[in-house]
Amino acid sequence: MSSPSPRIEIDLGKIADNARCLVERLAPLRIDVTGVTKAVLGLPSVAAAMLLGGVTRLGDSRVANLARLRSAGIQTPMMLIRSPTPDEADRAVTIASISLVSEPSVVAALSTASRQCGLVHDVVVMVELGDLREGVLAADLLPLARFAATLPGVRLVGLGTNLACRNGVEPGPNQMAELAVLAQLVRVELGLALPLISGGNSANLTWALDADRREPTPSPVTDLRIGEAILLGTDPVRGAPIDGLHTDAFTLVGSVIESLEKPSMPWGTRGFDSFGSVPTVGDRGQIVQTIVSLGRQDVELAGLTPSPGITVLGASSDHLVLETPARLAPGSELRFGLGYAGLLRAMTSPYVAVETTGLAQPRTDAGAPTRRRT
Repeated sequence: MSSPSPRIEIDLGKIADNARCLVERLAPLRIDVTGVTKAVLGLPSVAAAMLLGGVTRLGDSRVANLARLRSAGIQTPMMLIRSPTPDEADRAVTIASISLVSEPSVVAALSTASRQCGLVHDVVVMVELGDLREGVLAADLLPLARFAATLPGVRLVGLGTNLACRNGVEPGPNQMAELAVLAQLVRVELGLALPLISGGNSANLTWALDADRREPTPSPVTDLRIGEAILLGTDPVRGAPIDGLHTDAFTLVGSVIESLEKPSMPWGTRGFDSFGSVPTVGDRGQIVQTIVSLGRQDVELAGLTPSPGITVLGASSDHLVLETPARLAPGSELRFGLGYAGLLRAMTSPYVAVETTGLAQPRTDAGAPTRRRT
């Protein structure tokens, strides 16, 4: 049977290699790796590859994705890396092992849900260190930590922070030193061990692996939540490949539906395109314009890398327009590399199938979104 198109091809062996490489590099610093699966919607085969590579636990921002992993039979500890809402507390405590939190009402809801289920749920209080996404300000940390420590059904096991996601604030020694000071303050004031200090995401790797930037040794951080670096082998702050990691574990494949010689310059009165902008177009004479059965509904153009010699000209919701060196037969396939934005959109599209190779496959259909799958 021929493979469907469009599709994402995933090399699980490369993902396992990337996870193993990062786990081994961070182990001497006593930093564990939480393998984050949110970009692949909690795909169990990708999670299994991360576990094969040695990650300590799995993490995802959505309860539904963690439930998908549980339904596939994965029993490893799991971290809910976006705070649940109070109405998600019941599911969070039965599916996740740990939740990141920053609001007293959420901690209270988790406490109530845990007690009703006869459980104790671990929580990590998030601290805001400058990127202005989530977390309490340092001045408000101790009251929230004290509140969490007094509630039955929850156990305060650590602090966390997040950087570089909203405003691009780079993690560095100053922020990590501040996180360490705050952790020690909570330990002293509340008499808690706080074994889990989650310093951030893939953007922290430059800090963690650079001895000149990372002080002291061993690191005050005990955990990093890593998704992009494992999946794509890239540093999200600079968009550069990380030495020793595979950057081609994911390939987006689409089929040609038209390939004709056309003028490069549109004609007629121009207004907004279907996405509210007026594209800038230069006149380069006649070109071969090729259309692939993908669009903005399926992939973010900024996260799409075509093969050498092919240029992305633009896209509507369901047509990806390229310039190719020669005409291509309808039905022929073109392959694209993916950045984080491209991967996230393509994995979310119900019109893009998924194929995995490289490792034995666990169940992958449990709890999956409705989409064509192989």
